[in-house]
Amino acid sequence: MTRPSFPRCVLQRLIRSCHALAAVGAVALGVGVLGAPAAMAQTVTTYNGTPVNASPTIDEIVTPCGTPYVVNFNVATSYIVGDVDIGVLMQHTYRGDLRMTLRAPSGLTVAFYNGGGGGADHYNVLANDEGTGAVGTHTANDTVTGAGSAPPYQRNFTPASPLSAFDGLNAQGTWRLEICDAANVDSGTFFRSDLIITSAPPTADLSLTKTVSNAAPTSGSTVSYTLTVANAAASPLAATGVTVRDILPAGTSFVSVSGAGSYNSGTGIWTVGTLAPGASAALTITVTVTASSGATITNGAEVATSSATDPDSTPNNNSTTEDDDAFAALTVSGARVAGVPPTLACPALTTVFDWDAITWTAGSTANNYTVANLGNVIWSITNQGVWVNNATYGGQSPAEQNVVTGGIAGGQQSLFLYPDFATAAQTSVTTITLPTPVPALQFRLFDVDFNGAQFADQITISGTYNGATVTPTVTNGVSNYVIGNTAYGDQLSADTSANGNIVVTFTTPVDTIIMTYGNHALSPADPGGQAVAFHDITFCRPQANITMLKTSEIISDPVNGTGADRKAIPGAVMRYCLLVTNTGSGTATNIVVTDAIPATVTYVPGSLLSGTTCANATTAEDDDAAGGDESDPRGASITGVTVTATSAPIINGGSFAVRFNATVN
Repeated sequence: MTRPSFPRCVLQRLIRSCHALAAVGAVALGVGVLGAPAAMAQTVTTYNGTPVNASPTIDEIVTPCGTPYVVNFNVATSYIVGDVDIGVLMQHTYRGDLRMTLRAPSGLTVAFYNGGGGGADHYNVLANDEGTGAVGTHTANDTVTGAGSAPPYQRNFTPASPLSAFDGLNAQGTWRLEICDAANVDSGTFFRSDLIITSAPPTADLSLTKTVSNAAPTSGSTVSYTLTVANAAASPLAATGVTVRDILPAGTSFVSVSGAGSYNSGTGIWTVGTLAPGASAALTITVTVTASSGATITNGAEVATSSATDPDSTPNNNSTTEDDDAFAALTVSGARVAGVPPTLACPALTTVFDWDAITWTAGSTANNYTVANLGNVIWSITNQGVWVNNATYGGQSPAEQNVVTGGIAGGQQSLFLYPDFATAAQTSVTTITLPTPVPALQFRLFDVDFNGAQFADQITISGTYNGATVTPTVTNGVSNYVIGNTAYGDQLSADTSANGNIVVTFTTPVDTIIMTYGNHALSPADPGGQAVAFHDITFCRPQANITMLKTSEIISDPVNGTGADRKAIPGAVMRYCLLVTNTGSGTATNIVVTDAIPATVTYVPGSLLSGTTCANATTAEDDDAAGGDESDPRGASITGVTVTATSAPIINGGSFAVRFNATVN
């Protein structure tokens, strides 16, 4: 139709910051079912510095910034840095003259103090990324009485540049502290320095890749996705409990799987197991492409769980850019033709909701209609945009019209939804509530299409049955393609053309239809007016399906009473239950149940009980077929040796039970 105008916690601050956050999250948010690493041991080691300079004096003459005061720290053990703090104790008038840097064995240097703090004296500070404030704002005099003044250090401040730059480095080697005096007059004496390094937990660096066997398959063909998960050869740890989540996207249908571990196509979880350093595992998932020509399908996967911390990614955080994420896309090729919808099979005939026989008041968004063999059908429509008033298409939308016909001859009426959305994210939602579930239904939508600078139709259709979601089959036209239960317009369709049609078929019971209409990614940010037309609905008539189940249990016997060894011996009391269930979509009426008691047992007078299930059959029924007990929703009586029970209508999913006792002869 042509219309008018996934705080990141990797190794940075891993020990202190991230682990604290994870602990809080596990309590408050329930984090830890997927992706939680096992607890790993970390160590905190303090290294006391060894001055290189013969004199401890620090001033602009002895230690200018060209030839600074140097303190070395020797780390003899190889391990990965998780956190670094540096404490310095010295006397110095006008502390702002000082400059301090820390250099790792790799050569990486961080300037952690660049003066600041005004004219205050002395320095008794632990530089710590988790400190209580910025060191440059420290304006009070520090207390320094000699080498015994620290540790612990008097102040705990965040450095001028983060020490987290060292996280992830190997700690082994000589670390170098440099202190210099950048101005004249003031001077001081160095006393001590302590380098505190916390090791990072051992890690297993997992990565994930994914390929697809054919990036341009035709609809109905099969393709294979191959997933490979690997643990880096340099990883210190083996990763155990490794799983990968790969939920197959809409537009594909699972066929088979082969490779390492096991794959659950329902949950999308590939259970890998253990990966030693340098090891990998691969899985190939074969699917049938069900999307129509022109559809682009992207399949994403992510490592979901691992026993070990990963140094550069976080399992199960729904990220898209980490190396434990992997994606593969395909675009369905072939010439676009209208799809063939499923044939609606209705054992109890059909009922049609026909717009030619129904009046919708233009502009109304809520109506209900009595439909033969079905009952009261309720329509409700919401719109985040503005409804358009256009005389050509029935006036104030929503409205009935017969201009957009979907190629059907005779000018049939349909309900026209003509919204003007302010943004591409806005939608209109149509909800159709049925009085009772139907076993299946089918309808057409007209004009699901695309107009370059105006709109890009997207429509998703879903349903419910007794509160559970049910998904229809959506069949494409020439001007749109379908992925799952969503249709996307990508070509323009004329008002009287069938090219923009889609067909929606529910082949399983449904009691509510939900249609969400808006735009997809090809739409401009502010779409122009756009519309879709809702044609007639063909319902399979509701049909009841009654099942009957009879159960028995021994209540007691003359020898064992109600004990666990009770048996069906003469004199034993048996309890029988007759359970009737309606598993169909229609309502069952005129329900009568009879049960002839065999000569081997004798009915216990007054034992008739009724209810909706055997467990809650607690309503007493007398033994005759008259009286007040017969006027409630259920009745029961016995004539001779025949028990008879009746029930009010049973809706779909409902049940009725009657139970009674008998003595073994």
